[in-house]
Amino acid sequence: MKRYFRAVEQWLFNTPERSLDLAYEAALSIKAIEDQHFKGGKISSGKYGESVFAHFEADLQRNLDVIKLRLGIFRNSRSFVDIYAQFTGKKKTKYLADYPRNGKAIGARDPENLILEKLQFIDKVVAKYGDRAIASSSRGAASSSPYNSATLVAVTPQSTSLESDGLQSASLDKNNQSPPVEEGVEKSQSLAGRTSFLPRSILRTLDRFKRELDPKAEDEVVQTFRKSKTKTVISFKFILLIILIPLLTQQLSKNWLIGPIYDNIIGSQKILFLNIDMEEEAYEELHRFEERLKFEAFLATEIEQAYEEELDEEIKEQEEDLLLSTHKLSEEEIEEEVKHKAVEMAEEYRDRSANAIKNVFADICSVIALIIFFMNSNREIAIFKSFIDEIVYGLSDSAKAFIIILFTDVFVGFHSPHGWEVILEGISRHLGIPESRQFIFLFIATFPVILDTVFKYWIFRYLNRISPSAVATYKNMNE
Repeated sequence: MKRYFRAVEQWLFNTPERSLDLAYEAALSIKAIEDQHFKGGKISSGKYGESVFAHFEADLQRNLDVIKLRLGIFRNSRSFVDIYAQFTGKKKTKYLADYPRNGKAIGARDPENLILEKLQFIDKVVAKYGDRAIASSSRGAASSSPYNSATLVAVTPQSTSLESDGLQSASLDKNNQSPPVEEGVEKSQSLAGRTSFLPRSILRTLDRFKRELDPKAEDEVVQTFRKSKTKTVISFKFILLIILIPLLTQQLSKNWLIGPIYDNIIGSQKILFLNIDMEEEAYEELHRFEERLKFEAFLATEIEQAYEEELDEEIKEQEEDLLLSTHKLSEEEIEEEVKHKAVEMAEEYRDRSANAIKNVFADICSVIALIIFFMNSNREIAIFKSFIDEIVYGLSDSAKAFIIILFTDVFVGFHSPHGWEVILEGISRHLGIPESRQFIFLFIATFPVILDTVFKYWIFRYLNRISPSAVATYKNMNE
């Protein structure tokens, strides 16, 4: 037991350094992309096309997210370890020598300086990316240690030790650090962008003439068209796959995987009524069928009596037609028909109950397939987002306001509760869940309100900053 507790304690004390190593490796991955593809500079779209840059952009964002997450764990776990050491009265044991990532270099170097060097390297890498860069969590984590100038250990993610021989050195002096590079796509300077005594409209016109007279202008237009075409094709393909993958996965898994397994396991012992709603629906349908047979039998008897008493030939012909269209059944025949109908309905409701159970597992399979597709489609997601941005920003202010009003009225408008009620009832039948009126009313009373709040916050927070004229048009149209 003591051995197990010691292992847990060792894992706890190693958590800050382990998290810092993972953040450091993510920063090294970003630095490797910069060195290999951007000559040590910032990752930008100046050199590569839209698709290639989207690939690098996805890798960059993933590594930045890893750095942000791991630095947060590093900061919080370090504080927790200090509190734990003070509470238990134990000294903060250093298990860094047992780390496969650090290896034998730990004994030769001061661990506190090594942590500082890694934090400084992470700050230097993420500082290039402006608002996407992580708020300098490392500065707060390292504030308790004295600042020492040292050389930075630059290891590859695959290395197993932090050896001091052959390491890349980088100065940690603040005076030698380059200022952070601003975020954004690099823009080429044009005549219109320079300060001049001429009006900007004239400069923009001259700049347009310059671009049109450029011998490479036609190639640039063709290249731009090809990029736009590729982006459109990829975006439509992405939308189509989002629709087809869940549908095909649901149907294939239901008919070829879950259905046979369920039929072999359950067999003839299928559930007749999966919930009370199905049972009530079946009883009501059977009762209605029995009442219809009794009504037809009573109607046939009355018509037969009227036919025998009627003397007018024309009326007799009409009553004869009615008599042929109805069926006069005895009580025994009615009971036999009801029994036959009950057997048919029992088989029908067994199939409906089994189908609802199969739908649950088939829907889970379709959701898993969709999640896997999203996880493997970072490039397509980035391209699709760019495609949607172009469409949205290309709309006029009136069109933007119209779309916003349409969506808000459909989902959170006056008549939206009826639509939500139909959707929830359909989902309940699909999954075989009993329809709870209390839950439906509670959902309708809360979810559209939350959605309306999100819409209003988005309009106030983002749209008001991106397109103030669209917000003004929206307010005028809404009034």
